Amino acid sequence: MNHLVLAIIFLVVAVLSVAGLFRSFKFKNKLAIVFAGLSAVTFGFFSIATIIDVLKNAF
Repeated sequence: MNHLVLAIIFLVVAVLSVAGLFRSFKFKNKLAIVFAGLSAVTFGFFSIATIIDVLKNAF
């Protein structure tokens, strides 16, 4: 159960990073685009991987 909470927190951070990515595109801030993109990909990957692991071990 603890891992599922961690995955949800990772997913929330990934969604907020995507929102930051769109905002940095709006202001054409290249450094913010890089950091927001990397954090969205990283947190998104780990959230999906954690959810898959939790669901695989649940059955």
